[in-house]
Amino acid sequence: MQMPRTLSELRSSEFTEQRVRTRSVKDEMRENLIAKLSRGENLFPGILGYDDSVIPQLANAILARHNFILLGLRGQAKSRILRALAGLLDDLMPVIEGCEINDNPYAPICKGCRLVIEERGDRTPVAFVPRENRYVEKLATPDVTIADLIGDLDPIKAARGGHLLSDELTIHYGLLPRANRGIFAINELPDLASKVQVGLFNIMQEGDVQIKGYPIRMPLDVALVFSANPEDYTARGKIITPLKDRIGSEISTHYPATVEEGIEITRQEAWLSRDGIPTAVPEFIMRVVEQIAFEARKDQRVDRRSGVSQRLPISVIENVVSNAERRRLINGGESIAPRISDIYAALPSITGKLELEYEGEQRGASTVARELIRTAVGKTFETYFGHVDSSDIVAWFNDGGALRVSDTDNADLCLKSFRHVTGLLDVAAESGLADRSQPEAVVAVCELILEGLHAQKKISRSEERGYVAARSEPRAYGYDALNRSRKVN
Repeated sequence: MQMPRTLSELRSSEFTEQRVRTRSVKDEMRENLIAKLSRGENLFPGILGYDDSVIPQLANAILARHNFILLGLRGQAKSRILRALAGLLDDLMPVIEGCEINDNPYAPICKGCRLVIEERGDRTPVAFVPRENRYVEKLATPDVTIADLIGDLDPIKAARGGHLLSDELTIHYGLLPRANRGIFAINELPDLASKVQVGLFNIMQEGDVQIKGYPIRMPLDVALVFSANPEDYTARGKIITPLKDRIGSEISTHYPATVEEGIEITRQEAWLSRDGIPTAVPEFIMRVVEQIAFEARKDQRVDRRSGVSQRLPISVIENVVSNAERRRLINGGESIAPRISDIYAALPSITGKLELEYEGEQRGASTVARELIRTAVGKTFETYFGHVDSSDIVAWFNDGGALRVSDTDNADLCLKSFRHVTGLLDVAAESGLADRSQPEAVVAVCELILEGLHAQKKISRSEERGYVAARSEPRAYGYDALNRSRKVN
């Protein structure tokens, strides 16, 4: 279908004057939301874990035509939700061609567009803006000014057009006017200076603003949405009371409620496929990685006010896969198969994302991260091996056995060492977590068992000596010990 190109053609199209003139952007979002709900569609594709909490509150706020704020700790998909709001806008919106503020062809508010319609009438050219261009986002920082958001007088425009500086035609529009008839989002709202917040709510509520002392009326049509971290309310700034009063709904976001929800989010977001090479990440590896974040969020040594972002497990699993990929490149192989040892190799993805309290700082980020991994492995081990008899494995270590394998050893070499441990391969086989015909998977399960027993303090482990009994001096088994014995012989 050919789209209208002039105001006259627009009047006789589906974009009738009655519909376009009287329908605000909030009405538009409301109508499209109602249609999606009636059809049973997913309102926010890709947003997981909020179906019974955040999304119903969002729907209520949009149905009520509210400006709203998303309040939550870092890494809770606040920005993603705000950007997904563009999906509630129409596919195309008619505007006066060349207008900087997406002016309504039937009811222009800027002086330039009014002059064009006076001059050309029904021949006024129109254009169409897609929904993705109707979402404008700004990260609030203390240096943001009124000019950035509202606009400023442009002396060059005044000189070229021969206008007075007080003329509307000399305005260089800021982000808010450019979001006219769309959605304007401000992230980290408390970081915005108080005087800028005043200008923001004034133009939105009363439709007037002063630019360099000149009062200007701008009855903008904008859906205003915000995000903020609860810590910022008191730590770095605050939302001024008049602006807070004009925010219709305050919606709290949250971290995944269950490990399963977290795993689903991490699988969706993490980059796990590497150049077409098969990557088999066992479910228990995903569970351990996700459990690390859950443990960190309740650990007394980690600052709970800052939170532990969902980016932590996403970054960790990507590093886990990378370490497994590095092992494949060193040893050769057809697939990338992560193990528990790869999680320890991903420590840099954990330490940089933890804000520590005094006790945690005294212990050190690396030590805290290792202890979080050990706790997470212990809980995952309980999930899969809680009722399994592992006494033979523990007895082997208590009799003086020791086992040391490297995260770069290939699967065959690791299995050769694991066969010395009484009952280890049998327990791995009985678990059903791996097929004996898949050496890489068997090695991963064996490492889960060993690390789980270490977490339960039934055996000990150190970087220098590997896995040993919780007490006594061991006799060594493993790759290094086997090599030494070959040299002796």
